[in-house]
Amino acid sequence: MSYAEVFPNGANGANLAQAGRRLLVKAQPGRVIADITPRSAGWRHVGFTALRLDAGDAEAFATGARELCITVLSGQVDVLLGNQRYSALGSRQSVFEDQSPYAVYVPPGRDVRIDARTGAEVALSTAPAQGRLPARVIEPGQMRRSVRGEGANTRYVCDILPESEPAEGLLVVEVITPSGHSSSYPPHKHDSADTGETALEETYYHQLKPPQGFAFQRVYTDDRSLDEAMAVEHRDTVMVPRGYHPCAVPYGYDLYYLNTMAGPERRWAFKNDPAHEWMLAPR
Repeated sequence: MSYAEVFPNGANGANLAQAGRRLLVKAQPGRVIADITPRSAGWRHVGFTALRLDAGDAEAFATGARELCITVLSGQVDVLLGNQRYSALGSRQSVFEDQSPYAVYVPPGRDVRIDARTGAEVALSTAPAQGRLPARVIEPGQMRRSVRGEGANTRYVCDILPESEPAEGLLVVEVITPSGHSSSYPPHKHDSADTGETALEETYYHQLKPPQGFAFQRVYTDDRSLDEAMAVEHRDTVMVPRGYHPCAVPYGYDLYYLNTMAGPERRWAFKNDPAHEWMLAPR
């Protein structure tokens, strides 16, 4: 599914890929904040779109050959799948509120319409699928919340669509990293089944509080054939095709990100950068 194809007046995936498929996708004004397809990203599995909707707006599209996880980041929406309606989804006004989102899992081959009851922001995470599972609402109370790390590496995790819950390829999770903390750290990667990892493509959709802030994310490989450090602003997206991918937020600003992952195997197995794994040793 490509929003650039369904809504030709919206953002264009090829433009968002930027020259040379740079990994940083800057937020766009208007309804389509980001639109990343496998073709624009230069990979095989992950698609990601972020939409900004006004009250009364409606968006319609078809899932095609891809499964979809709709995450209601803020505001409230109705989701229609053909004749099936899921009403009044969404109970938070900001991703930084201390509560989990509503989400909807949609299999391939379905017609979808999203009706905004209030001003809302929604994320659309997609991956190839065969259609073995039914549609369902994922309630906030079903999502596991946890704390990872310690000290200035502490962050707060909400598993929206983890490997323990039904899907064919998608993994979706959101994380809040407090002011002055690092995240996805020590640096880890998941790009090679040969080293006990799973090969997962990934997008990071970032938000900051207050929104004029910025964070940093680096994506790099052991041989440094890929090594890109980025200043990330509010609603920017970072694509992670391979390599380690830590991020950090300066003092005074909180960082939120939504991860979409998918690959040949639906399992999250990672490897830490050996140069930095020492910090996990018992003290």
